Parts: sequence; C-alpha cells; structure tokens
Amino acid sequence: METIYFKETPCHTYGTMPAVGEEAPCFHLAGIGLQPVQCSDFKGKKVVLNIFPSLDTEVCARSVRRFNEEAASLPDTAVICVSMDLPFAMGRFCTLEGIDNVVFASAFRSPLFGQKYGVQLCDGPLAGLLARAVVVIDSDRKVAYRELVSEITTEPDYEAALSVLKGRN
Repeated sequence: METIYFKETPCHTYGTMPAVGEEAPCFHLAGIGLQPVQCSDFKGKKVVLNIFPSLDTEVCARSVRRFNEEAASLPDTAVICVSMDLPFAMGRFCTLEGIDNVVFASAFRSPLFGQKYGVQLCDGPLAGLLARAVVVIDSDRKVAYRELVSEITTEPDYEAALSVLKGRN
C-alpha cells in the first residue's frame, strides 16, 4: 500500500508499484474498439504506461497530449494511455483532440491491472479509479522507470521518463 494525495487528502493504493529491474506484470486491457490490448502485443518494444484517473480532467488530458507529441515519436516505443474510462470515451477524446500516436487502453474489465501495478485507489474521493503514474518497460519487459505521482492533481515528471526512453538515465 502506498499513500498519495488528492488535493491534500490522503489516499491509498492496493499494493505497490513493481520496482525498477523487476519483470513488468503482463496486462490485458480493452482498446477503443473493445479489442484486447495485451503485453504480448508489444513484444520487443519499449512501452510507456501513462496511467491516470480519467480523461475528463485537464491534467490527465495534458499527459496524453504530451506523450502523444514526445514519446510516441521514439523508435520501437509504444505509449499506452491507461485509465478506467470506457473505450467509447477514449475514442471520442482521440477524435476531438486529434490524438493518433498513442494506444488507449481501458482497465474497466481488468481490476487486476491496477492491483498488479499498485495504482488502484482503494479509498479517498477517487476510490476505484487509477492513480497517476508512469511506468517505462524496456524491450525485455523489465521495469526501467516508475513514478507514482504523489499529488494526483499534478503532472508526472515527463523529462525523467523520456530520459530513460532515450537512454540518458
């Protein structure tokens, strides 16, 4: 269990995030068209999991836009934006925002995703949603970087994640 904050209110997660160097848990999520989005789809690629509570907040939307612009242009790298939003809402957001360089994946059918990655909120105002986090997984499916953002209403450290992706860590 980890403690983070939502507008200074303490919240807790189920479990803890996997440590750097550990094998990343496999995931089975739902894509915009309800098709499976699974870890095996990205074999041999670096993967950025941009995890957040909901696209309906400006901070979450900004993180998607930022990763769409920056990390998605890196070779052999997939950016997967994960939340509990329904795939239909994700699709609408992509259309309205012109987002086409990232993969959207909903955890609405996969409660174990949030628990395996230590990002499911178990109490507080956003209980049941995912915390804000970034996980970079290398091409061998090992965790290369992780950040559980301590205040949900703030953005992650993009530069740190991008530095790991670019091999400058």
